[in-house]
Amino acid sequence: MNVLELHDLTREFTRRGKPFAAVDHVDLILREGEFIAIVGRSGNGKSTLLNLITGLLRPTGGSIMLDGRDIVALRDRQMSAIRNRVIGFVTQSQTLLPNLTVIDNVILPAVLEPGNHATDDDDSQETDDDAEETSSDQPPVDDGLPDVIAAAPVATDAATRSSDRLAGRARELLEMLEVADLADCYPKELSGGEMRRVSIARALMNRPKLLIADEPTGDLDAESTAIVMRLLRDVANSGTAVLMVTHDPDALAYVDYVFRMDRGVLSEA
Repeated sequence: MNVLELHDLTREFTRRGKPFAAVDHVDLILREGEFIAIVGRSGNGKSTLLNLITGLLRPTGGSIMLDGRDIVALRDRQMSAIRNRVIGFVTQSQTLLPNLTVIDNVILPAVLEPGNHATDDDDSQETDDDAEETSSDQPPVDDGLPDVIAAAPVATDAATRSSDRLAGRARELLEMLEVADLADCYPKELSGGEMRRVSIARALMNRPKLLIADEPTGDLDAESTAIVMRLLRDVANSGTAVLMVTHDPDALAYVDYVFRMDRGVLSEA
């Protein structure tokens, strides 16, 4: 099954009154279980391409099919739900919430959306995005940064079992990345490399169909790089499509295909 399909994808910007294509008529198909890497010098459109795929930017032209849906046509709220359910995104920058512990940061994607059972491998859960948009019964979204985990409802037996499953899943991921001993720490106590590995665990929490990793080994030593890349390879082997942008030649040994991006044009290396 095709998880991601890009057809004639273009994103133009204007510089000093002249348009230029940061992403120039890109075609790409990524299937379940495939692991591809995109390489190329900085400033050639790789990050712009990732932002288009995740719906953070709108294309000037072309289409983006993600898990069978044309995401270009989705509203912001719908795209946010898709990002949480379908995509795991490891960004270059540090995005852990400082007021949450490591384990709560990892669990967070699973509790952001009520009814999300991705951690239980339940693919039967469907959400009617259009109904969600128009329903007057839905409470307003709080855009602040509360301590989401600590603010959970009063515990019931079912809620306790669900919480235990989430914590178990989070600890399993942290163990795989060899940072389980940091579960009760806060981001300010971590090194850059440790924060990167925690971010990877968080991106995998909901078992995404597409994992996007932007320089996942950028600030890791050789040993940590091997740990991360073996995990990403295992994730792909289990059926997740993995798209990685990297400048690290050692990381390329783990992927199926390598593409190069040069002045917005994507071609197989």
